[in-house]
Amino acid sequence: MSVCRRIVSGAARTSYPRSPFPSRSFVFVPRFSFTLTHYSVFPLTMPRNQKRGSSKENRWVEKKKPDGPSTSSSASQSFTSVTTEAVAERLDTLSIAESKEHSVASVPSVQFGSIGQKNHAPVREQRTVWKPKSYGTVSGATTVEVDKAPRDRTTVLGNGTQTESGGKSNAVLSNLFSGRLLENFTVDNSTCSAAQVRATFYPKFENEKSDQEVRTRMAEMVSKGLATLEVSLKHSGSLFMYAGHEGGAYAKNSYGNIYTAVGVFVLGRMFREAWGSQSIKKQDEFNKFLESNRMCISMELVTAVLGDHGQRPREDYVVVTAVTELGCGKPKFYSTPDIIAFCRKWRLPTNHVWLFSTRKSVISFFAAYDALCEEGTATTVCKALDEVADISIPGSKDHIKVQGEILEGLVARIVTRESSEHMEQVLRDYPLPPSEGADLGSSLREICSENRSDEKQQIKALLESVGTSFCPNSLDWFGNDVADGHSRNADRSVVSKFLQARPADYSTIKLQEMVRLMTEKRFPAAFKCYHNFHKINSVASDDLHFKMVIHVHSDSAFRRYQKEMRHNPGLWPLYRGFFVDLNLFKDKKGIAMKSSQEINSGSGTNGASAKDGLADEDANLMIKLKFLTYKIRTFLIRNGLPVLFKQGEAAYKAYYLRQMQKWNTSAAKQGELSRMLDEWAVHIRRKYGHKQLSSSTYLSEAEPFLEQYAKRSPKNQALIGSAGSFVRAEDFMAIIEGRRDEEGDLEPERDIIPSSPTPMVKEVIRKDEGLIVFFPGIPGCAKSALCKEILSAPGGLGDDRPVHSLMGDLVKGKYWGKIAEERRKKPYSVLLADKNAPNEDVWRQIEDMCRRTKASAIPVVPDSEGTESNPFSLDALAVFIFRVLNRSNHPGNLDKSSPSAGYVLLMFYHLYDGKNRTEFEAELIERFGSLVKMPLLKPNRAPLPESVRSTLEEGLDLYNLHTRRHGRLESSKGTYCKEWAKWETQLRETLLRNVEYLNSIQVPFESSVENVLKQLKAIAKGEYTAPPSSEKRSFGTIVYAAVDLPVSEILDQLHNLGEKDPRIEGFLEDKNLKSSLSKAHLTLAHKRSHGVTAVANYGPYVHQNVPIDMRAILFSDKTAAFEAEPGVVEGEKLTSKNEWPHVTFWTAQGVQAKDANTLPNLLAEGKATRVEISPPITITGVLKFF
Repeated sequence: MSVCRRIVSGAARTSYPRSPFPSRSFVFVPRFSFTLTHYSVFPLTMPRNQKRGSSKENRWVEKKKPDGPSTSSSASQSFTSVTTEAVAERLDTLSIAESKEHSVASVPSVQFGSIGQKNHAPVREQRTVWKPKSYGTVSGATTVEVDKAPRDRTTVLGNGTQTESGGKSNAVLSNLFSGRLLENFTVDNSTCSAAQVRATFYPKFENEKSDQEVRTRMAEMVSKGLATLEVSLKHSGSLFMYAGHEGGAYAKNSYGNIYTAVGVFVLGRMFREAWGSQSIKKQDEFNKFLESNRMCISMELVTAVLGDHGQRPREDYVVVTAVTELGCGKPKFYSTPDIIAFCRKWRLPTNHVWLFSTRKSVISFFAAYDALCEEGTATTVCKALDEVADISIPGSKDHIKVQGEILEGLVARIVTRESSEHMEQVLRDYPLPPSEGADLGSSLREICSENRSDEKQQIKALLESVGTSFCPNSLDWFGNDVADGHSRNADRSVVSKFLQARPADYSTIKLQEMVRLMTEKRFPAAFKCYHNFHKINSVASDDLHFKMVIHVHSDSAFRRYQKEMRHNPGLWPLYRGFFVDLNLFKDKKGIAMKSSQEINSGSGTNGASAKDGLADEDANLMIKLKFLTYKIRTFLIRNGLPVLFKQGEAAYKAYYLRQMQKWNTSAAKQGELSRMLDEWAVHIRRKYGHKQLSSSTYLSEAEPFLEQYAKRSPKNQALIGSAGSFVRAEDFMAIIEGRRDEEGDLEPERDIIPSSPTPMVKEVIRKDEGLIVFFPGIPGCAKSALCKEILSAPGGLGDDRPVHSLMGDLVKGKYWGKIAEERRKKPYSVLLADKNAPNEDVWRQIEDMCRRTKASAIPVVPDSEGTESNPFSLDALAVFIFRVLNRSNHPGNLDKSSPSAGYVLLMFYHLYDGKNRTEFEAELIERFGSLVKMPLLKPNRAPLPESVRSTLEEGLDLYNLHTRRHGRLESSKGTYCKEWAKWETQLRETLLRNVEYLNSIQVPFESSVENVLKQLKAIAKGEYTAPPSSEKRSFGTIVYAAVDLPVSEILDQLHNLGEKDPRIEGFLEDKNLKSSLSKAHLTLAHKRSHGVTAVANYGPYVHQNVPIDMRAILFSDKTAAFEAEPGVVEGEKLTSKNEWPHVTFWTAQGVQAKDANTLPNLLAEGKATRVEISPPITITGVLKFF
């Protein structure tokens, strides 16, 4: 039974400890017991928001102790009558009916997505059937009532130990683990579900705007005084969450494995390191504090034993990244100042954080990143940010000392404008705590090295070493004696029963709403349920406990969910690292339903999303900024290993070039990296042959190679960033069974499918290779007609390879098997695969075929804008259906004579669900290296008529209903056969009324054919360039800041000066400046000469006009330049960091522009001439980064 539900089902009324942070406080009510130990652990007042100019009133001060006797950690006693009366008054407001004759039911016809707090008060004699809201895809959902009372419940002692009055027999638990209890647990009118978040990390928000737009908006908000920019280091590790020894330890998508065992050990060791001889006591207090306040802390777990990232850390450690109050409702996240205060109180490791509260500092920060993004290391980045930030708070773990120089990146996000004042107050009130040190015992690496038999042995050794004060039991890892030998995995029916059961509280309502939406809309996510061993003594045939892991498989799910939240702001966020305690039970007296408004006071708010005046869109502004030195190792070397070893060096080259183009890497760096990675590919293939290097220990080979490569030149050293601090990991690597990934997924990974069989470089289509042209489309997209035109095109695709086609509707048997057979027969031909290829299974077959038969593949797709979750728009779908219903005698019998043509088209359309257009195209390019778009709709067309749109939407809703109940059963059969017949008729009538419109919006077929042929020929010749990503950065690496000057004005001024001074005229007479002078600028600062910060400080003036005074001309036989001085911008005089500011306008052949810096020295030696310009002339230019 949930904590919240025990408020009303318990027999006693008592008061309980509050969170020590009342700014985000809630009343925590644990399970009722006859005695309860109350632990007084440094109660504090931590105001979340501090107003500008606040002083003592906003300091964190110790709470006054309540009147009456207090309890201690060593004694249990009754609570005072005062506190009892306070809780009694709170409970009285719930209006709970305890009559044996009258039941209490909950919300009449609860409609998800429109839940108001006032709707949740219990109503006597309520007989209304509860119906969950559907999202346009399901109707007639299972309905249940609550009218019965629960059976006896579990007692919780003060030490957290659970007991059951009658105990649990092994037979009952055996039935549980065998699945019989769950199978026999039927959902009826008395069935309730209670769900509470047990551990979670921040919601994942995807910016809809480009990175440049986000940066601009951030600067704008700070400059207007609306917000502060907060930047933190991104340590390179894995997400680890801890909610106390009973609450559990969690990785990103799993628990009870080596990842969480390592996390618990490292966290326990942090306590030993910080508290010394007090560590055991503090570990115990900390666990009880988390448990009693239902809190969870999230950390970056950085270790060398769980697999390689960008650099093997020198030490194993954690850094706290989030502190969350879970309560009985929506999670509440602490602000960064509050996290630092919390961590300093408990002596937990904190991250390095910078705050930027002025426009100048924000612009300078982004400029500093742009200057360092391709070669920044921890030292240079931290130094630059320290110099431009308004506030810098060093982390308690120095990245350089504990992890190394290779820095993964930075995270920049918008926080409230009061954050700076709040942070300053916290830093005053909570100075850095001392580190007492102690005998830390065996290290993580020593324990893993000494226990090499299997994963289970390592887990046991780690948990035993951390001690019982921090890990009193290992239930999450090994279960208990009864469960031994049984799988902890629960049947998938848990989720369906959870959704059908009546929600016991507000938290359950919101979690059901989330899970139902994601299931109905087929988000790429899994809801994995496991037996909750911590609740094993509570298990009965009518009371089942589980842990649910919400595992999001793709970032597209977060993007789609965000869009749902915009339509329905009441939705809870979709969190990263999402674990829920789930309870299914029978409530026979109906007393489980309570007023969610009163039980979950403040449940509708969130500490992280109580925006303090910020609009939702702005409050979630966040951007991740990664460094190339890290991406070289992880993305280009580690992630490229499968491509290199399975497809060869040419495919690997295509892979890394594609990555660099996606990142908008500068041309110079692309050239340097290409030389280095080509050498790496030859080196590692020669050493390992066809046996792939393990990605978990790839640095054992990569680090020595990079170290030797860096030693060759300073340029190579800058490219690599840092190498040589090698940590050997093979002897102490954790044993990870089942080949789980670094985030600890419970299910084994499949073999990695190489992302692309086709190099996307000039040699894309080799002449000694075959070519497969295939069509990820929908019937009616004109692929067969296009194939006929390609076959009859003079000269084929512009080379001597024969072209032939295989039409799917005429092939008997397995089509793609026939294609493979044709490829073997005609290996050097161009094969047109005239069949729709709608999903990843088909794409993998084509990839495999390409590898086995030495071919390349080109996807041809109809061009369309797409929808939020489908690469084809409803306009495109309407045209496809219209074409199908206007054709006759189709070989596949899909034409106007087909009674279910509309259903078939919807079925194909549905096969593409789950990807928007950008994701769809990006995946095809990633897999096959190229993409051909077949023009379909005119860009300036009129909107789709409402009658057509509504008809298609009705069909999609009907399709979802049909498939959810009947799967792939034909539309002429099943529950909805009459509805299908009616809709098919309506579809034809609607399209018939809009014939003129549907014809007018299509691109002429002849034009489409011409366009496709042109693209195919370009690819065949190796002239194809992938379309730029919509996410491509519009900013690049910064090398120097300068004022860009108009060349035409410089030429005019030189002409005028020549007319006035014969020396200038004589110098210019044989100089053809009109053809030689193409650009001119005044350098203000250069990264190499003056440092990153000097360049970044010009950021606030970028794109502004700067007047430049030309005071003289200096020239020699090799170079000539204006002596120049920058003017005033926005009331501030700009100065150049150059010793001699100048504008070069001529150099002799073979002489570089930078050699103009020597003109003052040449003048002193009598080898140059100076002509003063009096009065000075002024030329205005624009300040830019180059």
